Amino acid sequence: MNGSRRLEGLEGLAARALAEDVGDGDRTTAWTLPAGAEGRAVIVAKSDGVVAGVAFAEAVFDAADPSLAREWSVDDGARVGPGDVLVRVSGPLASVLVAERTVLNGLARLSGIASATAAYVDAVRGTGATVIDTRKTTPGWRSLEKAATRAGGAGNHRMGLYDMVLIKENHIRCAGGVLEALEAVREPAQREGLQVEIEVDTLADLDLVLSTRPPDRVLLDNMSIDQLREAVGKAASLGDRRPLLEASGGIDLETVRGVAGTGVDLISVGAITHSAPALDLSLLVQQ
Repeated sequence: MNGSRRLEGLEGLAARALAEDVGDGDRTTAWTLPAGAEGRAVIVAKSDGVVAGVAFAEAVFDAADPSLAREWSVDDGARVGPGDVLVRVSGPLASVLVAERTVLNGLARLSGIASATAAYVDAVRGTGATVIDTRKTTPGWRSLEKAATRAGGAGNHRMGLYDMVLIKENHIRCAGGVLEALEAVREPAQREGLQVEIEVDTLADLDLVLSTRPPDRVLLDNMSIDQLREAVGKAASLGDRRPLLEASGGIDLETVRGVAGTGVDLISVGAITHSAPALDLSLLVQQ
């Protein structure tokens, strides 16, 4: 399988990643392999997890040697366990070994993100809350890492500063207050068809937001379980005018289900991208 969506700029990113590793040549491979050696290799999982990064791996193999044949047993979103084969590769063994580390680095990193995300998604299953990601991503890798969170079952928050208005603490300070910040963005956001979200960290500020024409979303930052429940009740009183409520700040696997149980719509978790451990994978040449 190789049905993962192709991401803009993927080929260039894969080529740069490979070039960083290869430099002006892989001396070890060139000096240890018989000239023209052909063979097969597999990438196997060494722990439980969720796969992501198939498109990146494919792009690296293509950059190393497009003649390499690949047969994928999984696609993004597949759950794997120790010993499961992700892909079988055949062709020039020198090309396989040149691509090995770059392919594994990308697959392990992105599958680690998908695996961490799936743990949060599993933890809130049945509550009605949706886990979403943040912009806390590796520079240059955002589209890949957000694809990995989707593979793990999460929703994507905004991709960047351009596709949604999110008024945060510093914007509010610069604008002169919660209501002033909201008023400043209403007309231009409507003109450009962008959703508006505002961050609040007190119930008093939430009351201010709900007292006017509410935005599309309200981010409830670092609130306790009791505060979140109260916030949900306040928003519910608006009926059809109720904004979506997003909980954020310090939420981990031990607390996420309790947060989901308060009735919030969305739970944003930065840790699924910035702190996800890599999935343990190996590439093994088969004689």
